[in-house]
Amino acid sequence: LIQLRVLAFDPDDAFRIAQAIVEESTQMINRLNERSREDALRYARADLDAAAERLKKARQALTEFRAREQIVDPNADIQSQVGLLGSLQQQLANALIEYDLLRTNTREGDPRLRQLEQRIEVIRKRIEEERRKFGSGEEAAPAAPAGAGGRDYAKVVSEYEGLLVEREFAEKAYLSALSAYESARSAAQRQTRYLATFIGPTRPETAEYPQRWLITALIGGFAFLTWVIVVLVGYSIRDRR
Repeated sequence: LIQLRVLAFDPDDAFRIAQAIVEESTQMINRLNERSREDALRYARADLDAAAERLKKARQALTEFRAREQIVDPNADIQSQVGLLGSLQQQLANALIEYDLLRTNTREGDPRLRQLEQRIEVIRKRIEEERRKFGSGEEAAPAAPAGAGGRDYAKVVSEYEGLLVEREFAEKAYLSALSAYESARSAAQRQTRYLATFIGPTRPETAEYPQRWLITALIGGFAFLTWVIVVLVGYSIRDRR
């Protein structure tokens, strides 16, 4: 709360000076509002641009990963591989049962036994190759191309999940920055500081200054004191004679 009092030699001058002060104060408040809004918008825009750039890089990294590994979703590909591995294990179990039954009912050296042994060996090798893809066995053969038995699914899934987490964080950060920017822009459209004038400038009806009665009293008082001092000095000089 500020109380303004203007002293001037003329009532109109005092009124105009008071009005000018109020107008200039209002303009100063508006400038402060504008500067505050510009700063808030600039900071919010900078955060939004940084979040958008982070999201762009996260999405680009995920796209490059899919292009390099030729996989859209490793989890779906793994489900397919798991199904293939289960099918191979079922085939191996059936082949072992068939081999045991044939060995029991035929003589040693039967060509069918040799064929079953070869089939069992091929199925076992295939199972080992499929397990290598999940990183559960030895490292895949260096010469095997990606997508043809040389893919280490443990590493692929780990990298893919890391990229997904980064993209998710980037999306949340972008949405948060976008919300903050929209809030700052909405706040910038509203005036948050006002100069509220409870009583506006008024033109004086009577002059308070100069206070003639006070000046007259002071002059009279000084004159009386001077007269008293002169009288006392005169009596003092006369007594000495």
